[in-house]
Amino acid sequence: MTPGRLRLPADSPVPALALRVEAAGGRIVVVGGFVRDALRGTPSHDLDLEVFGLAEDAIEPLLEGFGFSQRVGRQFPIWRRSRDGLDLAFPRAGADAYHPERPESLVEAFRAAARHRDLRINAIGWDPLSEALIDPFGGRADLAALRLRAVDVSTFAADPLRLLRVARFGAVLDAEPDPELRTLCRELVFASVAPERIGAELRRMLLDPPRPAQACALLAELERLDVLPQIQRLVGVPQDPIWHPEGDVFVHTLMVLDRARELARVLAADEAQVLMLAALCHDLGKPETTTVEGARIRSIAHEAASARRTRSWLGELRFPEKVVRLVAALVAQHLAPSQLVAQGSGARAYRRLARRLAAGGATLVQLERLARADHLGRTTPEALAGRYDAGPVFLAAAEAAGVAAGARPGVVAAADLVERGIRPGPELGRLLRRCREIEDESGSSDREAILARCLRGR
Repeated sequence: MTPGRLRLPADSPVPALALRVEAAGGRIVVVGGFVRDALRGTPSHDLDLEVFGLAEDAIEPLLEGFGFSQRVGRQFPIWRRSRDGLDLAFPRAGADAYHPERPESLVEAFRAAARHRDLRINAIGWDPLSEALIDPFGGRADLAALRLRAVDVSTFAADPLRLLRVARFGAVLDAEPDPELRTLCRELVFASVAPERIGAELRRMLLDPPRPAQACALLAELERLDVLPQIQRLVGVPQDPIWHPEGDVFVHTLMVLDRARELARVLAADEAQVLMLAALCHDLGKPETTTVEGARIRSIAHEAASARRTRSWLGELRFPEKVVRLVAALVAQHLAPSQLVAQGSGARAYRRLARRLAAGGATLVQLERLARADHLGRTTPEALAGRYDAGPVFLAAAEAAGVAAGARPGVVAAADLVERGIRPGPELGRLLRRCREIEDESGSSDREAILARCLRGR
């Protein structure tokens, strides 16, 4: 997409819908991210519209045949076309300020509505019929200057979550908040913000910018890491300078985030989310496990503590349980790739690791990505050279053990033990676990041999 050129997709329903709305005495304006990104020459997947000059009850009949859902929201109605991310909204203000006989009134109406937006770069509109930009607050100038400014000081605090949006846009655009916006961000109160909204914005903060560390660093600069309390705890926690010459756990975590983001570029959205959350959470347990013994700094068993905090925090933020379990499983084992390679471990160890990961739905391939980001997210000579020599060795050994893509299915089932007279209960569970151990030790797929060995001398 050419910077500054706004073009709708060839199959977009917006021009036809805009003509229908115009015939009814209204006007549609394209707003938000689509306009901002088009001006930057960046494709946008979501398209947001606002309709002016019509009453709410006049809108829905005009949408017939365009595939929109019924209205959502009572105070600020939205009609959604899910298949292509198209939303049409009734603006918070200004809807009745537009009059067809006064074309200039569209700018007045848009200005009144845009006052309730967060940043001036997001308060630029585009009329799909006249193809005119509507920029009452100087958003284009801010884009050019890489500057973030609030649209209206009096409305900015209406949604405290805008703090995380400022951090995200700062990282996406490499833009600086102006002094007034910095003050507004420091004063926002988060007590009433639903946890799931924080979780959703955190996800975007990790996935949208090319360098998500920049977003976290901006929160720290604004003295607002308190909105991510588990990350705030990492500030100032020391690390052994031999392994972590880059600095404290917070500094290391930010470096890991950027390395993980590089790896995530080729991944599907769900896989990228898992990697980024695991990178963010991998050392959450270090504050409570770190000890300083003379010149030595150690964080024994921090992986388990990190996994516990990961489960708790991501659960609080209402991430799906499947995602929480998967991320926690990776965090709990994030040191294993380097350890197994250093120890020269055999296939048995890889099969056991695969089974532990499988309990959370994770694989050794996913684990290697996290371990690679962790290893490269520091300033050791090997990391600065972009080398993680243990990674390929680990993956080759996992492949040789037949578990790179996941644990092998259990050969022996509970029913096999019941057939041999074992009643359901604790002993059945113990023997089934023993069968799994034998399978992992031997690599055997011989059910009868595994059962015989398990039941021998029980």
